[in-house]
Amino acid sequence: MRGFLLNRLSQSLVLLVIVSIIGFTILNLIPGGPLAQFGLDPGMTQADIDRLKELLGLNQPLWMRYLDWVWRLVRGDWGHSFRDGLPVLSVIGHHLFATLLLMGSSTAIAMVVGTWIGIRGATHRYSTFDYFATISAMVALSIPTFWFGLVGIYVFSLKLGWVPAGNMYTIGENSVLDYLHHLILPSLVLSLVHVAIWSRYMRTATLDAISQDFVKTARAKGLSERRILLKHVVGNALLPMITLAGMQLPSILTGALVTETVFTWPGMGRLFLDSLGYSDYPMVMGLLMFSAIFVILGNLIADIVIAVVDPRVRLS
Repeated sequence: MRGFLLNRLSQSLVLLVIVSIIGFTILNLIPGGPLAQFGLDPGMTQADIDRLKELLGLNQPLWMRYLDWVWRLVRGDWGHSFRDGLPVLSVIGHHLFATLLLMGSSTAIAMVVGTWIGIRGATHRYSTFDYFATISAMVALSIPTFWFGLVGIYVFSLKLGWVPAGNMYTIGENSVLDYLHHLILPSLVLSLVHVAIWSRYMRTATLDAISQDFVKTARAKGLSERRILLKHVVGNALLPMITLAGMQLPSILTGALVTETVFTWPGMGRLFLDSLGYSDYPMVMGLLMFSAIFVILGNLIADIVIAVVDPRVRLS
């Protein structure tokens, strides 16, 4: 187990370094570089820009700037936002809760609903429910998330008035019910695609478990179908779903970016788009690295959990 953990940890660190090199290089090679926004200011002269470059160390070779940035990163100095001068880590921390709340609720919905649909579709193969679930999943996977968000706002907010059209809370309100009221629509929209993915994978995993010899043996012993399903099939079908949960983190983050923009949700996704619009280089780089750490850590945890549950994985 120790060798497995060291192997996965080293792979994660190498991947994180590669992501940091690619992200740092791209953001430094874009037209205008990190100081692109200052070049748009008519009051800024070339001499002013040159002084800023020297002050920020941007007149050094790219590899030296990267090493200096990494050294400051590991010490906890992620720089300051060009937009408001606040520390990058402080701003990310301020928006982190909103993103985690949205991602956590949508992931929970996707796992619970998708698992139920997948199991029922597998146990009622080629039934009306199975066909309907398959068609619905294909539709959900074919239509962009922002379209579902706009339709949801139009129908459930503007026409029916059941839920708010956006934001995380009502100004002047500070109650759990108000937060939940605002959370309902964006979490459902974000979870829709992942319910489709989860249900398809769960259906396949359940069908694979049902066809195994241990299920045939259980039936030969006279066990009821319900007991076989709960005791033998579901547990084995859920094993590959742990890996899927880790693999879905990047797509959930990407979906959160779109969903937060549509619903003006004050999370990291909306912060990332705003920072791109303002050419806030330190904030964009900080969000890129924070997201990479989050995704890689999530996949590492998923690998560890599946190794604990299924010892055969440790040998791979």
